[in-house]
Amino acid sequence: MNIVFLDFLTLGNVDIKRFENFGIVVVYDKTAKEETSERVLDADIVITNKVVIDKEVLSCAKNLKLICVAATGVNNIDLNSAKEKNIAVCNVAGYSSESVVAQTFSTYFYLAHHNSYYDNYAKNKWAGSPIFTHHQKEFNNLFGKKWGIVGLGAIGKRVASIASAFGCEVVYFSTSGKNKNSEIKEVGFEELLASCDVVSIHAPLNENTKNLITKNELKKMKKTAILINMGRGGIVDESDLADALDEEVIGAAGLDVLSSEPPKKDNKLFYIKNSEKLFLSPHMAWASVEAREKLIDETYKNIESFLKNENKNRII
Repeated sequence: MNIVFLDFLTLGNVDIKRFENFGIVVVYDKTAKEETSERVLDADIVITNKVVIDKEVLSCAKNLKLICVAATGVNNIDLNSAKEKNIAVCNVAGYSSESVVAQTFSTYFYLAHHNSYYDNYAKNKWAGSPIFTHHQKEFNNLFGKKWGIVGLGAIGKRVASIASAFGCEVVYFSTSGKNKNSEIKEVGFEELLASCDVVSIHAPLNENTKNLITKNELKKMKKTAILINMGRGGIVDESDLADALDEEVIGAAGLDVLSSEPPKKDNKLFYIKNSEKLFLSPHMAWASVEAREKLIDETYKNIESFLKNENKNRII
């Protein structure tokens, strides 16, 4: 078997030597669009994270039997064309849930407790203070606050559990209308926006969620509210959010995802007046060491199962 990794750099420092058990392994750190067809030409198995494999690429893949998406989402694969060519497609679900949940709360506390300000103060000014403490930037307990979750999948449910443990009242809005949970209160989207102190997004990008939050929705939120997007870029209108932060429509925002990744340099979020109101992380919430190791383990098992003809429940 010829196994090809198309964008290994996105997976970080993980051990893939075991994949040599299946055959010859070719590793590309990254693959540009114009390079993809040539690199899959002789491949039996392709492993991709974000490299697009469309109809044109598939038409060149003469030996391809299996596409392994080293991620949960498969929107970078032309599934119809793959099916027509009898090429199996596998993904990995649930590998990063705990990592994303941890980053959700890390983002909340960074913003709510003004960690950037206090870290800077302690390192540069505390030594000259006339008193032992400093609390210029006010912050509040999370206990007793109302946390709203947009998208109650596996990650959303885990966030709900931890927010509850912190003493929050938790409510949710299902963007698909399919996720029901008798233990958590379901509310309408407008009610969630208007009543919650924290709104965290854990939904995929689709026709139900694209531009779900624009200036109109932001204006319905509390002036002190914190918005967190751990779902997908494109759910929140970034230009509108930049304006809302500058105009103090909401309290703060934390985003791990943007509509264009890497972002363009003219993105308005980079130029807001008070940078402490915004925390950006570079789409890394999923990428704890444990999550990436699990991702590689599950990808290996997908190939192993496919080659043993036991992969029916994994094929999309």
